[in-house]
Amino acid sequence: MTAVSGTFAVRVMVTDVWDQVVLAVAPTTTVADLKRDALARALRRAGIPLEHYIVKFRGAPVLDESVSLADLGAGPNSPFIVLPVQRQPVR
Repeated sequence: MTAVSGTFAVRVMVTDVWDQVVLAVAPTTTVADLKRDALARALRRAGIPLEHYIVKFRGAPVLDESVSLADLGAGPNSPFIVLPVQRQPVR
């Protein structure tokens, strides 16, 4: 694992709007903060129920959102996905 210091950019795909946002984060940023910032930027509204969304990193859901990005092993340009907890029906 490589140590990362300072701020770096990560990519976050928000599936509700099929949009990718780039966020500048610090290694100490928590997954919960990342989720909140990504949803606010992608959905462009306040009062988003954060408990209705999960974050995936390297294909697996991050169950403890209080963990920092450095503890996850995320580095510059790491990809994340924010998606609804419940699956959306396909029409």
